[in-house]
Amino acid sequence: MSATTDFIVELVRAANELGPLSVDERRRLVKRGLRMVREMRVESGIRPSRRREDPLREIEIAALMAEAAGNNDDLQGVLLDLADMIRTLKIVLDAKAEVPRGG
Repeated sequence: MSATTDFIVELVRAANELGPLSVDERRRLVKRGLRMVREMRVESGIRPSRRREDPLREIEIAALMAEAAGNNDDLQGVLLDLADMIRTLKIVLDAKAEVPRGG
């Protein structure tokens, strides 16, 4: 498995087993996921729209609200949303790598 796939699995596992995770571990996972999505977006050439809401920004806000409220259900949703975004971006990047360059 790739490091990206391993992290997707880590996010899903954490979402399903939030109980034993400390607040710091939860925060690190969210920050790592946000950073990975941003980096993958840059690599793929995807820029957030200035005209409409950026789903990543909404996830970041939801993560802060879930942490402040101590709401595990909301944090679970945040982790699963991050895993889904990373998986989707991985598919885009893998497809981009497979497309032969014209010349």
